[in-house]
Amino acid sequence: MQKSNTEISYVEPGSFAESAGLSKGDKIAKIGGHEIHDILEYRYLISEPEVTLEVIKKDGTLEIITIENDYEDLGIEFSVSLIAEAKSCKNKCIFCFIDQLPKGMRKTVYFKDDDTRLSFLQGNYVTLTNVSDEEISRIIAMHISPINISVHTTNPDLRVKMLKNPNAAKIFDTMKLFAAHGICMNCQIVLCPGYNDKAELDRTIQDMASLYPYVLSCSVVPVGLTKCREGLCDLTPFDEKSSLETVRQIEKYQKQFRKDFGINLVYASDEFYINAHLEIPKSSEYDGFPQIENGVGLIASMQEEFDEAIKLVKRKEYNRNVAVATGEIAYEFINTLADRLMSVCNGLKITVFPIKNNFFGGGVNVTGLVTGSDILREIPDASDFDELFISECMLRDGEDIFLDDITLPALSEKLGIKITPTPNDGYAFIENILGTELDF
Repeated sequence: MQKSNTEISYVEPGSFAESAGLSKGDKIAKIGGHEIHDILEYRYLISEPEVTLEVIKKDGTLEIITIENDYEDLGIEFSVSLIAEAKSCKNKCIFCFIDQLPKGMRKTVYFKDDDTRLSFLQGNYVTLTNVSDEEISRIIAMHISPINISVHTTNPDLRVKMLKNPNAAKIFDTMKLFAAHGICMNCQIVLCPGYNDKAELDRTIQDMASLYPYVLSCSVVPVGLTKCREGLCDLTPFDEKSSLETVRQIEKYQKQFRKDFGINLVYASDEFYINAHLEIPKSSEYDGFPQIENGVGLIASMQEEFDEAIKLVKRKEYNRNVAVATGEIAYEFINTLADRLMSVCNGLKITVFPIKNNFFGGGVNVTGLVTGSDILREIPDASDFDELFISECMLRDGEDIFLDDITLPALSEKLGIKITPTPNDGYAFIENILGTELDF
């Protein structure tokens, strides 16, 4: 395995590292006699009461430094965040969303990661087809848990067909190996009609349930299809009938798993319920929302928070006229919240705009993929409003930029209005709309 870039870019003032004499530009050659391949191995190796570092100083000299760290972080950052560069995906999945992106977007958007380190550190889902046996052994040795896995199917032949990678066949064997060593897993299934649904979905759910309690949860999400699918596999989107069938199929297992395990274990994404014109389950059915980042329970979570927060709203004159931009699939829900809030707030006017996604097209209607250009098209004149609210999931994590490279300040300038990103949180929704904090 290739050695990694372990040059220190920052030393936190007052940290163990500063006290030990480490400084920017130094390189850590080894920890406890072991070379460091990535950030997970680094964290594993420093998780001892006494840590011995072999450090190459900026002047090229080698120093041996021993730190008694009391199981805390040493207080350093590396010039490359993962120490080694993120690993790209070698799969050619028939449902890959990145393969369906329009041309001309920024280069980073087209990068496909399939990195087990990002799974542990940031919650990314990985297929495990791009890891070596050595890396699997390291995951087990370091007991990296939980790990988030894009399973899709446990049928070896079908998984190879869907991911177009011969290494995809051994997924269930790898999962059984993880379970045998006490490593927990959250799982994901991107459901494609005619491929891994119906009987194949039965098989996958049953296989994962056999690994409980090491399989902690599993989300089932519908395949997302954009307008840019020339030359790609012919896939069918979910409609009302197929969405209803999928929800009923999952509910059958939830009933059994609730009885056997005390949790539902497998969860359908909100899209399935909305497409099937079904009521979203109560928040208690999501068992703490382990799959909320996959769009599972977003509405139930926000509804529960909103129901609690609206009780704290003071009945007074607000004199606010605001707009909310949301994806088409969430429009009815957000509009209902807006109506309820207006009913208890004098002088408050909320206009909710369902933003049609022309940028990606196809059947894309979720809020997280709404772009700046789509908002600009659907709300050409925002001069009548005091403020426009968008979901923060429309923006790149930690940045003020939409997927179409329009920045938040640029959109705000074009619309002539203040734009405020809000989290998927019922309390934050009300506080932002009213422009005041709630009293608890």
